[in-house]
Amino acid sequence: MRQLRNFLLTFFLLAPAIAFAHGPTRQKLSLAVDVKAPPAEVWAVIGNFQDMSWHPAVFSSTGTGDNAIDATRVLTLGKEGGPTIAEQLYKYDATKMSYSYRITEVDVAVLPVTNYSSHLTVTPTASGGSHIEWRGAFYRGYPNNEPPENLNDAAAIAAVTGVYKAGLDALEAKFGK
Repeated sequence: MRQLRNFLLTFFLLAPAIAFAHGPTRQKLSLAVDVKAPPAEVWAVIGNFQDMSWHPAVFSSTGTGDNAIDATRVLTLGKEGGPTIAEQLYKYDATKMSYSYRITEVDVAVLPVTNYSSHLTVTPTASGGSHIEWRGAFYRGYPNNEPPENLNDAAAIAAVTGVYKAGLDALEAKFGK
């Protein structure tokens, strides 16, 4: 009986602290676009992990490992000498026209996220075109409670949405809607 009383006392004393002692929630985002071009044509443009020249924010991309698992790339944004994002490939399937990667290094002032992973996939549509899906999961740039506005969940979601939308808009412009 004493053990039950001690357990209940401990539970009721610690439960409020546990309930309010949570950190950030993992955010998930998925954007997609359908284009007129067949999947093989779209994949020929976006399927090389080392080449992200199709994205308007990317000035240059350098890397090692081609499309092999653990390949790396460093994206330079905007202009020569601009901010960089280092990424690593962890899944690649040319047959399924899909790859997955994670950010290994980024300044949160450039992209206000941590623990970011992403998946880019091309699938056929019934009309013979392509469905391009870009989805990701990430935490906000500030891991503790009460983040500054520029590193909170809303800022992280807005930034990643902007990246995905710019890339998908560029592909839509290239291949037609």
